[in-house]
Amino acid sequence: MSSALAERAQSETAPGWQRDVFTVLKAGGISQIAYVPDAGHSYAIRAAIADPDITDVVLTTEEEGVGVVSGAWLGGQRAALLMQSSGVGNCVNMFSLLQMCRFPFLTLVTMRGEYAEFNPWQIPMGSTTEQALRLGGITVLRADRPDEVAEIVQAAFDATFLAGERTAVLLGQSLIGRKKWERN
Repeated sequence: MSSALAERAQSETAPGWQRDVFTVLKAGGISQIAYVPDAGHSYAIRAAIADPDITDVVLTTEEEGVGVVSGAWLGGQRAALLMQSSGVGNCVNMFSLLQMCRFPFLTLVTMRGEYAEFNPWQIPMGSTTEQALRLGGITVLRADRPDEVAEIVQAAFDATFLAGERTAVLLGQSLIGRKKWERN
C-alpha cells in the first residue's frame, strides 16, 4: 500500500479509544491482525491494512483466527484476533488448542447484545461471551469507558506476551454506541 494511503488511514477520524487499541498493538510489535470485518474494530482494521509492517488476515469465520494467532506464535510473531461477541461462540471448540498447547493468545472482542441492542439475535451470545471465554481457559478483562481502553488493552497485551497467558478484552457496546437498523 502506498505511503499516502497509509497516512490517510492513520489520520482518519475515529474515536480515541479505537486509536488506543491500534496504538497498543503497534507499539507491542503485533505483526499479524486477524479479523472478521466489524464496525467496532474498523479503525484498527484500516490501520493494519495500511501498515506495511502488519499482515492483515481477513477471516471467513472467527475460529480460523485462533489458528492464525497460534501459527503466528509458532512462527515467531505476535498476533491478535479482532472479533465481535457473536464470534466467540464460533471459537469455543478451537479454544481447546490454546488450552492444550498453552499458546499465548490475545483477542479483542467488541460486544453486542448489551447496551441499547436492537437485534434480539445478538443477546444470547452477548450475555454469555464472558463465561464462554472463561470456560475456554481465557482470562477476561473488560473496558466500558473510553478513558480505560488503553490501560486495559495494555494490561491484556502484557499478560499475553510477557506472561504467556490467553487473554480477551471485552470492549463494551456502550463504547460503540447505539446501532441502528437501516433498511435500503
